[in-house]
Amino acid sequence: MAAIRKRVLCPEQLRYVPPQFSWIDHRLVRDRHIVGRSAEALALYLFLVTVADGQGLSYYSDAGIGKVLPLDGPALARVRQELIRARLIVYEKPLYQVLSLDKPDGPPRRAGPRLGVPQTLGQIIGEMELPT
Repeated sequence: MAAIRKRVLCPEQLRYVPPQFSWIDHRLVRDRHIVGRSAEALALYLFLVTVADGQGLSYYSDAGIGKVLPLDGPALARVRQELIRARLIVYEKPLYQVLSLDKPDGPPRRAGPRLGVPQTLGQIIGEMELPT
């Protein structure tokens, strides 16, 4: 198995330890980031916050997440998109990045070699924010 090269996916929204000394930022509640999220999406978010490194990065596979959370492939894909639309995470297989809760100036930019790389229509549609 090849080693996974970790890289920050969204550098302008790199998370940091908030003043209350916890990776679980109180702004999740105070700024209502959790309002309207499904229980499954919140479970995935908690899992990712727990396993992420200091930059918010983790690379658990769908199968690895499925061993811990009661989510099959389609459910995991659905709740992952829910968190992406809420701008709580970004995902570029195999990497997840938990994002800072600070408000960015614009939409998340992806870092790394994918910039300027052609994408299939399916990839573009998969990354679109759809109305809920």
